[in-house]
Amino acid sequence: MATKKDTAQTILVIDDERAIRNALKDILSLEGFTIEEAEDGAAGLEMVKNNDYDCILCDIKMPKMDGLEVLDKVKEMKPDIPVVMISGHGNIETAVDAVKKGAYDYISKPPDLNRLLITIRNAMDKGSLVSETKQLRKRISRSNVMIGDSPAMKHIHETIEKVAATDARVLVTGANGVGKELVARNIHELSTRANGPLIEVNCAAIPSELIESELFGHEKGSFTSAIKQRIGKFEQAKGGTLFLDEIGDMSLDAQAKVLRALQESKITRVGGDKEIKVDVRVIAATNKDLKQEVEEKKFRLDLYHRLSVVIIQVPTLNDRKDDIPLLVEHFMSDISTEYNQPEKEIDKTALDALQKHDWTGNIRELRNAVERLIIFSDKKISKKDVEMYILGK
Repeated sequence: MATKKDTAQTILVIDDERAIRNALKDILSLEGFTIEEAEDGAAGLEMVKNNDYDCILCDIKMPKMDGLEVLDKVKEMKPDIPVVMISGHGNIETAVDAVKKGAYDYISKPPDLNRLLITIRNAMDKGSLVSETKQLRKRISRSNVMIGDSPAMKHIHETIEKVAATDARVLVTGANGVGKELVARNIHELSTRANGPLIEVNCAAIPSELIESELFGHEKGSFTSAIKQRIGKFEQAKGGTLFLDEIGDMSLDAQAKVLRALQESKITRVGGDKEIKVDVRVIAATNKDLKQEVEEKKFRLDLYHRLSVVIIQVPTLNDRKDDIPLLVEHFMSDISTEYNQPEKEIDKTALDALQKHDWTGNIRELRNAVERLIIFSDKKISKKDVEMYILGK
């Protein structure tokens, strides 16, 4: 039976004419494909139900169940499998109907060999791309999950749900590694701007002389290295969310321009004089005490008030140690999937040791610790493993 682990790509041919099935099998087998056959729609659907295929070739005119009905049911069961419809009674209307229902393409009988092979390979390439994209989205979605049942985390979840539906600016505060970026991502994904982009800017990683160009863009020739026009992050985030991470490290000059952008919803590119309207929601994050920064004249008070309509303080891991078992379970599953290996067990005494540890690096440090344990421990992670690879005893 066909599975994705097979070396050869597998095609299911559904056609009530034995001669057509044999001809397609002979042609496609020579090209290195593994071919399986079904003599009618019902038999074909049963095979699809129990197996995975890289592509399906399906006749349209068949007794009992026509090909378009088969196509509908295949798309319900396994929507990622590309289906190519074939028929000796074809017309434009039938072809259009098949494509609308989800067929990759439509080929008339007798099929042109070159076109058939090109269509099959293109269909398989698209099917692989769709599958890979879904897996990537699934991994990204898993990595964006905020894990925790502690009172502090429940409060954060409730706050996110309330504020996400608005366009209110949010200031996320907390130490390095606590997950401030996850808060911003969750707000964006639950917001009315979720279909728009989420553009991130790490203000601490950009030199002060370049931050304005990064945020607002620049015109060609506005400075020595400006060899072409550049669109800034405010414009790139149109219709979406702009996440200003580590905003406490932004220069006072850049702060003044960000304040103007927030007040007027307009920006001007470096070296330009044209005002450009911007439509973004701004979420900022910092590991600094901005009120203290204001007192020390390092951060603008008016900008602080603009950014802090809602403040979300993310607790340190040491302040939510009850969440450590859930986080460890999540990281073990995530990392095992990433490494394509069976998930390991962890002893309760090992979990207890992890809960007692002083996590100065917060969530980031815990994930690294779990990854280290998965790499070096046996099938079951023990307290001794934690002491050896995490605590250094």
